[in-house]
Amino acid sequence: MDKKKTVIITGVLGGIGSQLAKTFQENNYEVIGLDLKQSASPYCDKFFKFDLHQYCSNNAYKQDMDALFDREVPELFVLINNAAVQILSSLAEINLADWNHTLNVNLTGPLLLSQFFLSRLKESKGCIINIASIHHQLTKKRFVAYATSKSALVGLTKALSVDLQGSVRVNTISPAAIDTQMLRDGFDNDEDKVQMLNEIHPSQRIGKPQEVSQLALLLAENKLGFINGANLSIDGGISNVLKDLD
Repeated sequence: MDKKKTVIITGVLGGIGSQLAKTFQENNYEVIGLDLKQSASPYCDKFFKFDLHQYCSNNAYKQDMDALFDREVPELFVLINNAAVQILSSLAEINLADWNHTLNVNLTGPLLLSQFFLSRLKESKGCIINIASIHHQLTKKRFVAYATSKSALVGLTKALSVDLQGSVRVNTISPAAIDTQMLRDGFDNDEDKVQMLNEIHPSQRIGKPQEVSQLALLLAENKLGFINGANLSIDGGISNVLKDLD
């Protein structure tokens, strides 16, 4: 059997993160999972409790985690920046602490992890996959911080692809509504609302976590190595919809 390649997945315990881990593990990857929550995952070969906000704002914490990564991650082929926070507030409501927290987790964290693991990724001719959101392009009221951070993450992807000149490929996946528990919690687990959400998509359904993970797996492999600096939407066609007034 070929030697396993290593993937790091942040936010590995969430709906998309856990499916990413499952898909990559099933395809002969060693999965290293990072998450703010402390919980076992059957799809991680190694798991570490990890606070991206602290990693960006507390130098002592960053040094400790970097030392752990040096010990535990000697090689790396794929870095998937999947972790995110979504703090809802309007312009009038937003405070600086929430704004900085959002940017740290959703933007600065991916930058710093990409920087730290760059030499390993160059050596393996690997790649970085950033998980953004449809909110980089189409958003709603009170998503000021989240939408801004995801727009910037797409911009970071494009800038890094140019800066790294092919030594490491960098791409983004931007999902629309994906059927996770977090999404259902946002609708108070109201099946009628979830059904309405299904029906407004041209696909007549929302996405599945495994569709995101399968796209990430394709991007990780060199068979599609000419895809670089791209932002790939996986949105069931919702970004093409202009709704008329009834």
